[in-house]
Amino acid sequence: MPELAPLLIDLALDPGPTEGIPELPGPSRWDAELHSWLDAIRNDPHLDCPEAVRQADELSLGLRFCDDAAIAELNQTWRQRNGPTDVLSFAALDDLPDDLAQPSLELGDIIISIDTARRQAAEHGHSLLDELRWLLSHGLLHLLGWDHPDDGALSVMLRQQELLLAISHNIWTREPHPVVSQVNSDAH
Repeated sequence: MPELAPLLIDLALDPGPTEGIPELPGPSRWDAELHSWLDAIRNDPHLDCPEAVRQADELSLGLRFCDDAAIAELNQTWRQRNGPTDVLSFAALDDLPDDLAQPSLELGDIIISIDTARRQAAEHGHSLLDELRWLLSHGLLHLLGWDHPDDGALSVMLRQQELLLAISHNIWTREPHPVVSQVNSDAH
């Protein structure tokens, strides 16, 4: 595989309810994490990744943290499902042909509920930051075309999330091991 051009990520971060939560990092940390994950995925020919993503010089995506009310409204509007969920992904690549080569490519948007993440973090006995990283990795894989229509596909996707968290552990000053969490299988 030819050497990839340096990747630039245009991250649109809508902090929403994260303001005033001291343990949460700013946009540069989220950008660094996403950068390490995307580099790893793009450079591994054995992983599912659209060719347009592998070849793009610049990728952009949106990341929004919100509360349960906001994500419940999005869940109802776009998925016709009542109530909040932990993470929603709106992939921009779904309608693009696989062979579309562009220097700049929009991946889509990831929306994460801080309220649900807090509950799940408490249930699993880890920090809010660890839960948010877990949910972000799940959302990113959805943007790249990964899905989990059955238990086998979910298991493969969860293993990939653990690998992503392991490669980027040095970006964070937190624990150097992957978070093991159950993602709401309804989430997209």
